[in-house]
Amino acid sequence: MVRGSQRPVGLLTDIKAVGERPPPPWHPLPLSELLIFVGIVGAIVAWARGYQGNAALLGAGIGAVVIGTVEVSLREHLSGFRPHTGQLAAIPAIVFHSAVILIVLALAGHAPQWLFYGLLPVDLALVALCFKLLRGRFVDARRARTAAVGR
Repeated sequence: MVRGSQRPVGLLTDIKAVGERPPPPWHPLPLSELLIFVGIVGAIVAWARGYQGNAALLGAGIGAVVIGTVEVSLREHLSGFRPHTGQLAAIPAIVFHSAVILIVLALAGHAPQWLFYGLLPVDLALVALCFKLLRGRFVDARRARTAAVGR
């Protein structure tokens, strides 16, 4: 039960945005949004044409969407506007896991099944560490933003 102006404290109490969305350094050009849009169009065009000759277009489209989404999420998270802790914490683990698999594929020609399971504890530890660090950064930024907005 919450009394007076006290707010409950927990992981899910700060999901709502506080204040105005932080502007990008290249404001007023909506570069991230354009990147996401162009990436979606590129991925749809590649999918409609078939994957065989359009793997580069599909990869570029998906890559553009990922870059635009990560930029917006990181900007919002680091400014305390809205938390994206889970999404951002998974990125280093995805990059690490993919790099290890690609290196093994380049050296051995195939990746053994046990490698995927062997990397899982490392991936989980990396996500947990990044989650803890990102969560602390967000809480500090949210505290500063809330004080500035006057809530």
